[in-house]
Amino acid sequence: MEEISRMPLIGEKFPDMEVQTTHGKMKLPDAFKGKWFVLFSHPADFTPVCTTEFVAFQHRYEKFRELGAELIGLSIDQVFSHMKWAEWIKENIKIDGKPVEIKFPIIADDTGRVAEKLGIIHPAKGTNTVRAVFIVDPKGIMRAMLYYPQELGRNMDEILRMIEALKISDENGVAMPANWPNNEIVGDHVIVPPPGSEEEARKRLEDAKKGKHECFDWWLCHRKI
Repeated sequence: MEEISRMPLIGEKFPDMEVQTTHGKMKLPDAFKGKWFVLFSHPADFTPVCTTEFVAFQHRYEKFRELGAELIGLSIDQVFSHMKWAEWIKENIKIDGKPVEIKFPIIADDTGRVAEKLGIIHPAKGTNTVRAVFIVDPKGIMRAMLYYPQELGRNMDEILRMIEALKISDENGVAMPANWPNNEIVGDHVIVPPPGSEEEARKRLEDAKKGKHECFDWWLCHRKI
């Protein structure tokens, strides 16, 4: 039976692939084994919105690395175009008087092979890649996916928030509320997963009385990390 090729989904392993980048050839996800990484696609080099995005990613690169995460970009341009574009950014863009040097690798996917494998060319939006973001954990598992149209630039602080939240969730067995850490009803608290039985529900409320967490009801409890 012929294998059906499709884009990877949340909870599945990031597909094995060898890619050509501005830092040389890399094997994914093995190149980032033991680390989180963010693979983000952009429609094309030397375009206005993409330039603002690359500058924004680079400006926060150290914040990503502090979270144990690496960045890697991608578009269907050739590696020479990526290199020239990064050079143009360094020569023409400054933040606080300092030139912006793109330090993370950029995948050259001029054949479209990687883009097809990741499902980031959407025909109704043209032949370039959409603005996709894939957050991959240290075990090479897809943890989150975001898609933006070409006309909308991304919010890099939200991507940082997602990585931090996913790490806290993994380490503490909790869930994260909307707009964490500034949720409208629980502030910077995290959500205690709902109980799976009547006995657990009763214990949840008893634990709340002991100060282990706070509850609006047995199914909506929260606590400080």
